[in-house]
Amino acid sequence: MSLLPDTDDTTPWLDHPGHRAALLQDARRQLTFFDASLRADGGFDVLDLDGTPLPRAGQELHTTTRLIHSYALGQAIGHPGSDRMIDAGMAFLRTRHRDADHGGYLWSVDESGIADGIKLAYGHVFALLAASSAQQAGHPDAPALMADIAEVLDTRYWDDAAGLYRDEFTRDWQVFSTYRGMNANMHAVEAMMAAYEVTSDGLWLDRAGRVLDFFTARMAPAHGWRLPEHYSETWQFDPAYAGDPMFRPAGTTPGHSLEMGRLLLQHWDLSGRPETDAPARARRLIEQALQDAWRPDGGLAYTLHQGGAIAIPDRYWWPVTEGIGALAALIKLGTEGGSGDDETWYRRLWAFADARLVDHERGGWFPELDDTGTPTGRQFQGKPDIYHALQADLFPLTPGLSRQHQGLHVL
Repeated sequence: MSLLPDTDDTTPWLDHPGHRAALLQDARRQLTFFDASLRADGGFDVLDLDGTPLPRAGQELHTTTRLIHSYALGQAIGHPGSDRMIDAGMAFLRTRHRDADHGGYLWSVDESGIADGIKLAYGHVFALLAASSAQQAGHPDAPALMADIAEVLDTRYWDDAAGLYRDEFTRDWQVFSTYRGMNANMHAVEAMMAAYEVTSDGLWLDRAGRVLDFFTARMAPAHGWRLPEHYSETWQFDPAYAGDPMFRPAGTTPGHSLEMGRLLLQHWDLSGRPETDAPARARRLIEQALQDAWRPDGGLAYTLHQGGAIAIPDRYWWPVTEGIGALAALIKLGTEGGSGDDETWYRRLWAFADARLVDHERGGWFPELDDTGTPTGRQFQGKPDIYHALQADLFPLTPGLSRQHQGLHVL
């Protein structure tokens, strides 16, 4: 089933019954595909393109936590068996990822024990997102996880003087790196807003605002509305840094500008829509990323050089999903900030996703395309993640910019 309504219909797609029904159907097909990731021992396999398990390696913290979050969304839309997936993920967090000796959560574990004991802020903020989503889903273990992860984030990672999160430690919390980065902080904003929505604790909203202010009010305007990714220990931009090609590539990542723009709008909404320039900042980030990264043959380039020229032209699924979410957020602003170009871009992104990324035969999305538009596996094996594409389906369906979980219950 195509996710696109009749192209002759002038109804905005966010309001189009056919489009909305197709998005919900694709979300359910994705969840059905990823049901097969649950193993008999309670762990999760990474699935190949056809849904068969790939050879096992360490189960990484962001895999476990994102599946908990995704199936909490699945429970909200009535996907059968979501509670089983949430239960398995929560048990695996508690019994396998949690470090009983040193506290915190291990990055990767396998059947023999610890595969990688590094303690990353990136993984820990996803644990906060999982706790928040599990609490929204009514899971009995969620309050304990929420309390534990909040304490770890506060005492180990939060740098109150900077208003930002540190990135990484050894298993026993020794400093081995002075790297500071945007990626973990961006996902911390997502997680902290989710925590605020389920706890009403204003600390989460305040800290999310401080992170957003640093990147969107200070760094983005100083760098042509592109977001520098990599920093020194004192939060000075490091233009020469090049790290892990998946999580820390050199240059700037336009997909993150799209994501940060949406998160900025969500924070502004949760804060009561104060009289600030947050919507204008969000729009500048989103529009600059689309202008820089959209390829003539469709899709978004992965990274840019500092001046905005394309560095890595590879096309992955997740920047397109984040573009869909960002455009949906701008459209929801309506007269407060929406424009005809927003509808055009929203349709363009969905047309590309429908034609090239959505696996209409088996469910799920192809994560990577070669230059001919054919699925490939140079960077990603199989279908590694449901989190990005599921949210692309569901965010347009929620009635507002925030309160994602509650909004889904009306579907």
